[in-house]
Amino acid sequence: MLDKKLGKLNNAKSQLNGEGLLDNQDLCLLLKVSNRSLQRYRSSGILPYRRIQQKVYYLESDVHQFISQEFVYKSKK
Repeated sequence: MLDKKLGKLNNAKSQLNGEGLLDNQDLCLLLKVSNRSLQRYRSSGILPYRRIQQKVYYLESDVHQFISQEFVYKSKK
């Protein structure tokens, strides 16, 4: 399910070294969280990001890892 959503988002999105990039809006919609929540994740260091031309982007692989660590793992506890 997540792969399908990421695939749809990446059809028209930027890439870095062949890997899909998500911006804040994409990730807010995907995770159903606010911009402030993303900022909190970045500030705490649990969500890696890249700044390209004054805009924040997230590598698809980092998003997958973040979701599996923060959402999937915590829901299994």
